[in-house]
Amino acid sequence: MSLHSLLPLYERARLANEPLVLATVIRTGGSTYAKPGAQMLIASDGEYAGLLSGGCLEGDLREHAREVASTGKGRIVSYDLRSSNDQLFGLGAGCEGAMDILMTRVSEQERWQPLADMAESYRSAHERKFAFVIASTNAAHPLGSWFPNGTSAGSAPPGVELFVAAVNRPTQLLLLGGGPDARPVAKLAAFLGWHITVVEHRSAYLVANRFPPGTKLIESHGSEVARAVTLADYSAAIVMSHHLDSDLAYLRALAASPISYVGLLGPAARREHLMADLGDDAEKLRSRLRAPVGLDIGGRTPESIALSIVGEVHAALAGRSGRPFTETSRPGS
Repeated sequence: MSLHSLLPLYERARLANEPLVLATVIRTGGSTYAKPGAQMLIASDGEYAGLLSGGCLEGDLREHAREVASTGKGRIVSYDLRSSNDQLFGLGAGCEGAMDILMTRVSEQERWQPLADMAESYRSAHERKFAFVIASTNAAHPLGSWFPNGTSAGSAPPGVELFVAAVNRPTQLLLLGGGPDARPVAKLAAFLGWHITVVEHRSAYLVANRFPPGTKLIESHGSEVARAVTLADYSAAIVMSHHLDSDLAYLRALAASPISYVGLLGPAARREHLMADLGDDAEKLRSRLRAPVGLDIGGRTPESIALSIVGEVHAALAGRSGRPFTETSRPGS
């Protein structure tokens, strides 16, 4: 699961000392919008962050959340929309899926746990797993209580069934070049919850308000990049300095790195020129290099080019081709 969309609401509620309800999908059947592990937060005034459906369940979940916030007792809410004549709340959701959702209170009384630890995991980019009690005859571990990192479903105490949810390590994106066209790439990546580092040798571009909050900005020449950052920490790197010598130095450093996705901005002729200059290092890089970087979506503006780049990175890291769903989906999938 990804927490980035939940954190602003969590921070506001914590500062205002207002309780929240954490809703976690623990089981699904058929076609559903969210899969097990997906989460949303519901505030006492009904505001929510995250989605577990396309909007057809959230209103009902808010009603359940009021009681959970008031009593502190966890509950499981179940929906089955697989009936062909489903008319959920008169809306005819037609989602053709079933979903069990665990609802638990998170407040000062619970010391904001497990959200406090989950948020710390996301911010520090450490993958951790949290186990939630989804069935219990053990009074010491009531429904909705949780176990910290390292607890597995198989290590549950007697009389307790657990669901294990993972806080995944956010995608670490390295932008090698911080010019104007790097900004929309950073903005889209931040919208997805990715952690972004920008390396640039021109200090005029390294201004914090040019990039999303939390972006790490590092001033370094291309020849020094392997010393300026730990390349092995990154999931993907985009070379986009528009400076031939800098791009060559970045590519040489990336050839010696384990980064699985390397993108290079610019036309194919520029790519081949740089690969020729790389010499023996070119073969270390060629199988990982996406150049020209991005998916072919007809983009010409900086924003649409950024969309094509981020889309390709997302698909590549997920092991997907980026083909349309109409070409890959089957009935019932």
